[in-house]
Amino acid sequence: MTEHRHAARRVRHGPRPGRWGAVPVALVLCCGTAGCGGDDGAAGPGGTLRVVGSADPDHVDTAGGYSTISSILSRQYARTLFGFKASNDFDEAIEVRADVAAAVPTRQNGGISEDRRTYTIRLRPGVRWNTRPPREVTAEDFVRGIKRLCNPAQPSGAISYYTATIQGMEAYCEGYEKVDGKNARAMADYQNRHHVSGLTAQDARTLVVRLTRPANDFTNILAMQFAAAAPREYDRYIPDSPEFRRNTVSDGPYQITAYTANKEFVLDRNPVWRAATDPLRARYPARIQITLGQDSPETVQQMMEVGSADLAWDQPVPTSRIQGLRSHRDFRIMKGSSLNPYLVFNLLSPNNGRALAKVEVRRAIQYAIDKTALVKIYGGRSVSQVLDQVIAPGSVGHRPFDLYPTPEDGGDPARCRRMLAAAGHPTGLRLRFPYRTQSNHPKVAQSVQANLKACGIDATITPDTNGNFYGKTLVTPAEAREGKWDIAAPGWVPDWYGNNGRTTIVPLFDGRTYGPNSTDYGGYDSPVVNGLIDRALAARTQAEAAGFWARADRRIMEDAAIVPFLNQNYPIFHSARVENALYLPQFQGYDFNQIRLT
Repeated sequence: MTEHRHAARRVRHGPRPGRWGAVPVALVLCCGTAGCGGDDGAAGPGGTLRVVGSADPDHVDTAGGYSTISSILSRQYARTLFGFKASNDFDEAIEVRADVAAAVPTRQNGGISEDRRTYTIRLRPGVRWNTRPPREVTAEDFVRGIKRLCNPAQPSGAISYYTATIQGMEAYCEGYEKVDGKNARAMADYQNRHHVSGLTAQDARTLVVRLTRPANDFTNILAMQFAAAAPREYDRYIPDSPEFRRNTVSDGPYQITAYTANKEFVLDRNPVWRAATDPLRARYPARIQITLGQDSPETVQQMMEVGSADLAWDQPVPTSRIQGLRSHRDFRIMKGSSLNPYLVFNLLSPNNGRALAKVEVRRAIQYAIDKTALVKIYGGRSVSQVLDQVIAPGSVGHRPFDLYPTPEDGGDPARCRRMLAAAGHPTGLRLRFPYRTQSNHPKVAQSVQANLKACGIDATITPDTNGNFYGKTLVTPAEAREGKWDIAAPGWVPDWYGNNGRTTIVPLFDGRTYGPNSTDYGGYDSPVVNGLIDRALAARTQAEAAGFWARADRRIMEDAAIVPFLNQNYPIFHSARVENALYLPQFQGYDFNQIRLT
């Protein structure tokens, strides 16, 4: 999962705290009276959970959101058929569980057909939208949620998971691309008048999904935030527009009651949520206050230590503090398996005579990077390990190799210079290098800039102060083709752990999915890799698929599509008043709704 950032215009999402927000007044007034049916289940001691950080998530709309923080946020107000239960036990936390679904479908319980291509998913009763009056979440809401993924306004960066598995989804999305993405009515009309042959709401509480081929990770795909239910009210708005953000609807334990772009989110308890209908979440804090605009990890850490903040939003524990915090009761290092960060090349850039389109140039740059220095930035080898390939240890398909070794992983600038000259660039290159301003990213950019300078490459680093890095810069093909950037250092966390073979290679390197909002940022497209992807996805067993993923990994590195930097574990801290802090590995954070405040 990427660490996307997004900057939006300053908008309000409902009134200030203390006044009625997105929930209609009549709905709130009914709670606590006969007929409302609200349930304060697992309300806990209450209090305000104070979360502090830098910038907005990439998207608030689950159709487009593709970051760790957007996932943590949407988990509070948007529910999926399947999901994960936060736990400090890694194996427990990565197990797929039923959320709105009544059970995880299997062949034994009749949820999966004999040919493994039809899933019949029954919904649990009592899950409700906070509308006026409250109404139950239906199978049709999940159909709508999935159909929204390829909307032309803010399409999902992971759409290939769905077009590759669900019958008719690819054809449906091809038609949707032609619709005016600035016209909410036109988009709603397309969604409501066109069907996906593999998605059927058999009745209000039964969803039938037909696959193009068996996919033993399909429940993982449906557990992603993209596949969240979407109420019919969302047809009124352009996806993730300011109007959408002012009018989110909740079926989770919290609802957004105030929002100012890059300033704050306020979430209050959803009065119609019932603990008995939600096996994965609680509703312990009375309010979740997310305050943005703080770019300094050191400041956020200090705020947590003195008790003026409880959790960090998008800021890591400062590297300088890790050793001193190791024995602190509120500090932990959590297991991870990630490509985070890494250097991606814009293969479409016209700059330097399209130098980055040459594999020889990209291979030369592999030798420029001092990975040991980057490990130090992230806290040393106990926290981060050098990574020389795409698939990290702990993920399916990992088989260790290093095609571009350097002494003690410290880089070899002399070899880089020689290879650049042999590739036709004896005087070096001039590259545009945007970077994120929060956490360790400025230090990473400066380190890489210095490495490239030693290789004869002048990299101009530009701070992404408006949060456009993931929301616009890297995901807009026109900007890539215009050469507005040449290299960048994004991060990637697998969309899930466990049976996760497709979670890195497909979204980052399947060139057939390149387009607006794609996470194949550099436009890499290899027929060989695409073919290996298809063979891995068609494999009957995880072990068989792992061999194809490993071969794809090696080919990507032969093509030098990226420079891997690190595999990270995750240091995490919370304030002294936080109890019951339970971790979500794929989101790299504690689950807000589970926290008890003392």
